[in-house]
Amino acid sequence: MNSLLHRQRRFFFHHLQIQKLFFSDQSWLSRKGNPLIKWPTSPSPPSSTNTKSHPIPTLSFSIISNLLKNPTITSGSSLESALDQSGVDPDPGLVQAIFDHFDSSPKLLHSLFLWAEKKPVFKPCAALFDSMLNILGKAREFEDAWSLILDRIGDGKEGSTLVSVNTFVILIRRYARAGMPQPAIHTFEYASSLQQISSPDEETNLFEILLDSLCKEGHVRVASEYFTKKKETVIGWVPSIKVYNILLNGWFRLRKLKHAEKLWLDMKKEGVSPSVVTYGTLVEGYCTMRRVERAIELVDEMKGAGIEPNAKVYNPIIDALGEAGRLKEASGMMERVLLCESGPGISTYNSLVKGYCKARDLVGASKILKMMINRGFIPTPTTYNYFFRYFSQFRKIEEAMNLYTKMIQSGHTPDRLTYHLLLKMLCEEERLDLAVQVSKEMRVRGYDKDLASSTMLIHALCKMNRFEDAFGEFEDMIRRGMAPQYLTFQRMNDELKKRGMTEMANKLCAMMSSVRSSKKLPNTYSGDVDTLRARRTSIMRKAEAMSDLLKTCNDPREIVKHRTLSKNAVSAAGRLIEIIKKRVRETSMNS
Repeated sequence: MNSLLHRQRRFFFHHLQIQKLFFSDQSWLSRKGNPLIKWPTSPSPPSSTNTKSHPIPTLSFSIISNLLKNPTITSGSSLESALDQSGVDPDPGLVQAIFDHFDSSPKLLHSLFLWAEKKPVFKPCAALFDSMLNILGKAREFEDAWSLILDRIGDGKEGSTLVSVNTFVILIRRYARAGMPQPAIHTFEYASSLQQISSPDEETNLFEILLDSLCKEGHVRVASEYFTKKKETVIGWVPSIKVYNILLNGWFRLRKLKHAEKLWLDMKKEGVSPSVVTYGTLVEGYCTMRRVERAIELVDEMKGAGIEPNAKVYNPIIDALGEAGRLKEASGMMERVLLCESGPGISTYNSLVKGYCKARDLVGASKILKMMINRGFIPTPTTYNYFFRYFSQFRKIEEAMNLYTKMIQSGHTPDRLTYHLLLKMLCEEERLDLAVQVSKEMRVRGYDKDLASSTMLIHALCKMNRFEDAFGEFEDMIRRGMAPQYLTFQRMNDELKKRGMTEMANKLCAMMSSVRSSKKLPNTYSGDVDTLRARRTSIMRKAEAMSDLLKTCNDPREIVKHRTLSKNAVSAAGRLIEIIKKRVRETSMNS
């Protein structure tokens, strides 16, 4: 029986060719009597977002891809030497394509970028530069990100045009997502002080992005305090309605209803005129708090104020009703949307699909899918992911894989979440061979394995006692510059020691200790809370010191002198603080 299952698994993804069909035409979705037998034929979907309009030399792309996948090649001189020997001439389009394909390999991509910059004919564009910063920020490699920025800022220096407002938008969002609100604020303040990229409109836009980034990552109180401070200190500053909308949305996302309602009352007292977006934010907030009746009352209230609701206002109500299983009411609300000038959008239909899938009504969900296609809407990966969530929840592997096949046959490109849902289901069901093949297919389609997918595979492999494979996956994560979760390391380390695989366990500890943010592992995570706190404090001290220096220094060339950052966080922070103290003393003497 086991050998039969093994052969079936191998059959599903044999050879992994992009255009190859993995199942027979008579799949689960086309069997007679099945609710989804008439899977609607959709118009040709738009080309994948991973595909670039400019032509990419296939040979050069393949050569670099193979080097990045090679487990014997590491970041730094090892990769640069291999690239030199390859004979590839880099150009921005080629490097960007590599970035898109290996976006979860920060160290390797950083080495690739630095190598390409050394080539005389290579001229990076602002978009590529920002892509590099985004990858570094995503991996929390902020030292390297700032080094790239500071190396290019100067009065008329060649390369300074690479640094734009969008550069700092990326850093602000990445700092906020990393749970570092104060460095995000300091980055905004420093960017606002740069004359070459600063203007009143850009500063206002950047301020709104700062608040939006903080609120979306749960730092609403910090955003609110900074907003209040700005109102009290900047004479004549009038906040835009967009600022209030951002804060309202933040409090609702944090499920702080009293704070949101207080802000709404303050807006009324201050005479702030709400917009359709304001009401939409309130409606969505109350729906999130499962107070859909209050949301419906607000729709009537906004009509009374002469503001006509649009589809974006109704969408959260339809979504909330669907979540609550009130599908008839959700369909009735859809009738209101049809009367709007804009009419329903893709998210309106997705909300209904989501509701029917959650109610385990695939017949209703497929009817909505057919309706949206008949009205000219092309299903998105989000649409299909609601079906995949259902299949994953109820462990319907065959149905999920057949739907995946139908997507490919119809020309649709699954997104990263699609693969995560499939991998999660397959790993939980211990279908490891198929899970590994899906992860390979994921990479073929332009999605580099990220922390979540790699972690799922490692845990599943450990569960199946395939520790050599798990070790290889762990090693590949380290090589690509990803820091594995401690739980993953602990589980592998304990299991290896338990089974007497001490040599592999020692290698695992050595690999983990090489991670920049985990230099003292495994001892750091053995319960030494004071050490953890000290390490966190040193990192925050360094980040704040760097940001303060950037904020106070008026001459970018002076900053460039100090752009080389030490690997030791504490000593680097100390040097930066000394620079700041020296500048303060000089200022005091001159005044």
